[in-house]
Amino acid sequence: MMKKLFTTALFVSTLSTAAMAAEDTTLAQYGFTVSGNVALTSDYRWRGQSQTQNDPAIQGTVTLAHSSGLYFSAFASNVDFGGDSAHLELDPTIGFATPITLGSIKPTLDFGVAYYNYPSNSDINYPEYYAKLIFADSIVKGDVLTPSVAYTNKYAGDSDVSNWNFNLAYSLPFADTGFGGVASVGYSKADKKIYGNDDNFFDWKAGVTYNFKSVAGLTAELDAVGTNMDGYTGVLDRSVDTGAVFSLTKTF
Repeated sequence: MMKKLFTTALFVSTLSTAAMAAEDTTLAQYGFTVSGNVALTSDYRWRGQSQTQNDPAIQGTVTLAHSSGLYFSAFASNVDFGGDSAHLELDPTIGFATPITLGSIKPTLDFGVAYYNYPSNSDINYPEYYAKLIFADSIVKGDVLTPSVAYTNKYAGDSDVSNWNFNLAYSLPFADTGFGGVASVGYSKADKKIYGNDDNFFDWKAGVTYNFKSVAGLTAELDAVGTNMDGYTGVLDRSVDTGAVFSLTKTF
């Protein structure tokens, strides 16, 4: 486990170093901005499912965005699916974000394609196409409401399996306390039974966040995350059951 975390830490360090180095150049005069984050989490949960068999993960993301709305990002994390399967996830994403007008509402439309990439086990690599609407200040000042949809015709590298995911996420600050709330609910539907005893499942998350005023960009988050999947035993069952997840994230 320590070797996996160390390997991932090197990737994360490379991502963050690249982001900071890029910021030192003159990218801004060409309309580019660079941002990134590094996170330490007690469990890597993706759509409610643990990607590390409930073990900790070190993660990082770097994003290069252009003023036109075009952006490219890369995400890295250690993973553990059991046995000698993949131990590193390194996902590139290319997308486009632009403000749109829906009557009196002006959300941001964000769409693109992400590639779930596992360098040590390319057989499970696959692309996923996504689109989401981002509504800022939707109910109270500072909140964000984000409905999204994603689709792949090659789930987990299997060309015979397609999958849809629908998600609704919401976050809001608790006045000016530094605390905030986060919640999301998702639904995934495949064309075959790949989720335990079924071809579909729900996932959810509810938690609180805290932004440290003494350290710019540092956020702590505590969530309850889970799914309604059944048909698993042992480690796999614990990986989809509701559990507590704590994370620390530093943005740059």
